[in-house]
Amino acid sequence: MSSTESPRVPSALAAAAPKPGAVRVVEGEHLRSVGLPGLTLTVRSRPGTREGLPPALYVHGLGGSSQNWSALMPLLEDVVDGEAVDLPGFGDSPPPDDGDYSVTGHARAVIRHLDAQGRGPVHLFGNSLGGAVTTRVAAVRPDLVRTLTLVSPALPEIRVQRTALPTGLLAVPGVAGLFTRLTKEWTPEQRVRGVMALCYGDPGRVTPEGFRAAVEEMERRLALPYFWDAMARSARGVVNAYTLGGQHGLWRQAERVLAPTLLVYGGRDLLVSYRMAARAARAFRDSRLLTLPDAGHVAMMEYPETVATAFRELVADTGALDEKPSEKLGGRPAGTPREAPDDPNDLVKGTAPHEASDAERGRTAEAAGDADGADRTTLGS
Repeated sequence: MSSTESPRVPSALAAAAPKPGAVRVVEGEHLRSVGLPGLTLTVRSRPGTREGLPPALYVHGLGGSSQNWSALMPLLEDVVDGEAVDLPGFGDSPPPDDGDYSVTGHARAVIRHLDAQGRGPVHLFGNSLGGAVTTRVAAVRPDLVRTLTLVSPALPEIRVQRTALPTGLLAVPGVAGLFTRLTKEWTPEQRVRGVMALCYGDPGRVTPEGFRAAVEEMERRLALPYFWDAMARSARGVVNAYTLGGQHGLWRQAERVLAPTLLVYGGRDLLVSYRMAARAARAFRDSRLLTLPDAGHVAMMEYPETVATAFRELVADTGALDEKPSEKLGGRPAGTPREAPDDPNDLVKGTAPHEASDAERGRTAEAAGDADGADRTTLGS
């Protein structure tokens, strides 16, 4: 560790640190703590409206938490039994014992949770960093994933938008500490306005109640001793994932994903370029693309009804709600990944590349409807 890099905060210290306030839980949601080897995860659940619904897992982005899915989850509670996880070091989850905030480390946490709870295969959702994490999970453990829904996934870009550079600079050792010192006089309200200007296509869509809740959450997080460390190390993990090539590269792993995939991109996204939508639609073999010209980086928060409608169409068109895992994996029994790694938690080994057939490459479906003024586009691979 360099002298300019902030030291890792032990999970024991994080657990002992006082929390300035309770995490917000809206009506119908429940929070619980899940202990796993080397980490503890806070899980926000919204049970389905009836027994027997297939499970879903929602994974947030950099600096986010499970609360980022609170607008979408109730719109799908009659379709899935939903859970949203706080990644290690975010939301109400303490840092991991090993301090691993890489994309692989976060993916390993998701896999361990799903394996421990026996909830797979799930409808897996990911936003931003969570999109990179869930792409890796779907590639190396296809037995755990029914469908994959990616909202502005953080997949490698050759030419990163200028507006995304400040976030990427957090990955540089010492920058997070410098930023903390330079902004120590900023109020939580100022910080939240800055985040919303960066993440929303139209910050004016945020209600006064939503703004107050965001400010309270910002105050809570700033009091945590590991907040900036988790941010900086996770940002570094994204940058490092961008540089990986070969079978470990995220685009190569996107090509391996077997699950039907819904891609959601916002035309006003300042963090993930809108122009990456076409490449993503080509990379994921069984994909459909929803473009929202007025949305920013968090379409599931800005246009939850539109995203929910697109997901319903995905599962209706692919039969993913009724599909048996053994059928999805070509006759393999549930719980058996295609060419699974020797150690399911060793994500470096991954699964072997699979050449898509012409039929697989042609399986894209147009998302019907025009809710919220969405421009729905389907791009074949």
